[in-house]
Amino acid sequence: MMQQTSLTRARAIERPSRNAILQRHPSVHTFWNQNRALFQEAWAEWETTDDGKAVALDEKLYDDKLRAAVTQAWKEPEQESAVRDLWEEVFPGVYKTQFFDPDRLSVLRTYMDKTACADIPLRPPYGISLNRGGAMLDRRSEGYLAAPKFQAFYESLMDRYMRPISRMLFPDIVGYDTQTFGFSIQWQADADTSLRAHTDASAVTLNINLNLPGEDFEGSGVRFFDRATGKVDELTFAPGTALIHHGNVPHESMPITEGERSNFVLWLYGEHGQVPHLGGAPKPIEPRERWKTPEVVSDGFAPF
Repeated sequence: MMQQTSLTRARAIERPSRNAILQRHPSVHTFWNQNRALFQEAWAEWETTDDGKAVALDEKLYDDKLRAAVTQAWKEPEQESAVRDLWEEVFPGVYKTQFFDPDRLSVLRTYMDKTACADIPLRPPYGISLNRGGAMLDRRSEGYLAAPKFQAFYESLMDRYMRPISRMLFPDIVGYDTQTFGFSIQWQADADTSLRAHTDASAVTLNINLNLPGEDFEGSGVRFFDRATGKVDELTFAPGTALIHHGNVPHESMPITEGERSNFVLWLYGEHGQVPHLGGAPKPIEPRERWKTPEVVSDGFAPF
């Protein structure tokens, strides 16, 4: 009898029920931990299949202007103003830019669609109780998307783009940005409708719209609340654009009434979930310190 590979074993394994997952039953925690190595091996094997080899994830996915400015800032941190100029403050403490090139975004979406169809168990984001799509992206999470090619892309996004940009826009988060966390979401009309007003357990949150050009939807804007003035505004963002803000900015996703919306939601925070105090004084650092990857090992803490 032919010996089963890690991929075939992972695909055949009995999985927890959706209710057990959403209720966070102890058996679900055991399932992910006992099979962690198996699923990692299965994802590495999947990448050698035609589906896994079909898509290349690299920096060509980023908007040309952003990629050029970030590349220059890593070489000459004193030139970081070119990155700063690409971010528009669209609400107090909320900034927006074109993050991914919409004409190339289909590459990333195709890859994510293929991983969703790989039939390897993936854990949905518990914090999004109605969400039926999406996956955990960071290796600290149970049941994360462990495909090596994706992990290399994800870690580069966090280290080369999100952290230095966050330090530039929000100086108070320095020291509270060594740990990474991320998940994907798919909102579907009549299924995954909205997410009530909340704050994030992060120092800073980056929300990237992964919808393709022409992949329209109705509703599903993000409503922000300004603590200081009481101002409320609902923001929408086009394919490949991103919003970035402190995690303590109250916000909610409004009901989606037609179509689908796909997003990456990415967080930074300090060791063991530490975040800066509201209104805390920023720590002054030189540009060269911003454009630097902290030499800190993952603490393994996952907010959910």
